[in-house]
Amino acid sequence: MTHPPKSSAAPPPSGSAGAAGAPGIRAQPHGRPAPAAPSAPAPPTRRTAFAEGAERVRAAATTEPGRLRIIGAVLALLVLGFGAVAAWQTSTRAAAADDVLHRSQPLSFGAAGIYRSLADANTAAAGTFLAGGQENAKTRDQYEKDIREAAAGLVTAAANAEPGSAAEATVARLNRLLPEYKGLVERARTYNRQGYPVGGAYLRYADEKMQKHMLPAAQALYTTENRRLDADYGDATPYPWAAIALGVLALAALGWTQHRVYRRTNRVLNRGLVAATAATTAALLWLVVGHAVARSGLDGSYAHGIRSLNVLHEARIAALKARGNENLSLVARGADTVTVAGQTYDAHYYDFDKDMAVLREALSEAARLADDDAGTAPVTAAQSDTAVWQRRHAAARAEDENGNYQQALDKVIGAKDATAECFDGVDRGLERAIGHERAEFGRAAGDGRDALAFLPQGTAALAVLGAAGSVAGIGRRLSEYR
Repeated sequence: MTHPPKSSAAPPPSGSAGAAGAPGIRAQPHGRPAPAAPSAPAPPTRRTAFAEGAERVRAAATTEPGRLRIIGAVLALLVLGFGAVAAWQTSTRAAAADDVLHRSQPLSFGAAGIYRSLADANTAAAGTFLAGGQENAKTRDQYEKDIREAAAGLVTAAANAEPGSAAEATVARLNRLLPEYKGLVERARTYNRQGYPVGGAYLRYADEKMQKHMLPAAQALYTTENRRLDADYGDATPYPWAAIALGVLALAALGWTQHRVYRRTNRVLNRGLVAATAATTAALLWLVVGHAVARSGLDGSYAHGIRSLNVLHEARIAALKARGNENLSLVARGADTVTVAGQTYDAHYYDFDKDMAVLREALSEAARLADDDAGTAPVTAAQSDTAVWQRRHAAARAEDENGNYQQALDKVIGAKDATAECFDGVDRGLERAIGHERAEFGRAAGDGRDALAFLPQGTAALAVLGAAGSVAGIGRRLSEYR
C-alpha cells in the first residue's frame, strides 16, 4: 500500500481549525472578516500665530505685570488715536475756513462783480446811445471800464474753475458772447452818430443778447460760486465729534487706571499718568474751545457778512437793470411791448417797475441785517435816493407817454434833476454798504480761521506727550516687580 509523503500534505482549508491556529489570524464566528488593524495616531494640529498670541496674552493677563503691560498699551493707543483724529479733523476744518476767507468768498464776490459789470455796461451803452452825437465822455469811459472789468473777472473765474465743471462751461460761453455783444453796441453807436435809425435796432438786439443770454449765464456762475462758498462753510463749522469722543474715552481710561493703581498701592499720584491726563485734558480743552471760537467767528461772518452781501448785490443788480430799462424805454420808443393778463404794456417800463420792486425789498432787508451805524447809513441813503428816483421817473414817463420825447429825455439824462442823479446816488450808497459788509466779513472770518491756527499740530503734540506719560507711568509701576 502506497502512502503519500508527509511533505505533500495539503494545506488546511480557509476557516479551518488549522487556519485559526496560524499566527496573527483570529477566527471569526460565522465566517465574518476580521476588522482592520488600528491606524497610527494623527499628528497634533499646529496652532496659528494668532491663536498662540492670544494664548500668551491670556497667560500674561493672569499676572499683574502682564495686565499692566496690556493697560499701558491700550492707554497709549487711545491717546495717540485721539491726537491723530483731532489733528485730521481740525486740519480739514482749518483748510475749509481758509478757503472761505481766501478762495470761495472772493470768487463769489468776483462772480457778482461780473454780473454787475455786464449790467452796468448795458446801462452805460443805452445812456451813451441816448446822448446821440453829444456823447458823454464819462458814460463812454464807464462802459469801457465795465467791459474790461467783466473780461478780467472771466479770466479769474476761468483760472479757478474745475476742468469739465458747469462753471467752466459758463465762463467759456460768456467769453464767447462778450465780443459779440460789444460788436453790436459799436455798430449801434456808429449808426446812431450818423443819424441812421437802424442804430436803435442794433442796440435793442444787443440788449436782448445781454438780458436773455449773458446775464442769466452770469447769474448761474454767481449761484455756482455761492454753492461752493456754502460748501466750504459746511466743511469748516461742524464740531469734530469723533475726536471729542475719543478724547473723553482716553480721559476716562486714564482716570480708571489711576484709580486702579491707587487701590493696589495706596499711592495717590502716579507722575506719568498724571502728566498724561494733563496733556490729554489740555488737548481736549484746546480742541473744544478753539473750535467753538472758530465756529462763532465763521457763523458771525456768514450772518453779518455773507447774508448782507448777497442782499446788497441783489439790490445793486436790480438798480442797474432798472436804470437800463429806463434808458431803453426811450431808445425803443414803444417798439417793445409785453402783454400781461390781456393788457399791453411797454416792455421796458414794465420791467422797470419789477426791478424797482426788487430794489425796494432788497434795501429793506439790507437795512434790517445791518448791525451798526456804518452799515445802516449808506443803505438809508440809497433808500432815500430810490424814493426820489421813482418820483422823477414817473414825471419822465408821463412826458414820454404824452409824446414829449425831449422833455422825457431831459428828465432821464439831463444835467439837472434827472433820474441819472438818483441812480448814481443809489449806486454809491450800495457800493459803500458792500465795502463795509465785506470788511466785516473779513474780520469775522479771519478771527474764526485764526482760532484754528496750530490746533492740528498742538493736539497731535499733546497726544504724543500723553502717550509717553502713560507708558512712563505704567513702566514705573512695572519696575516694582523686578
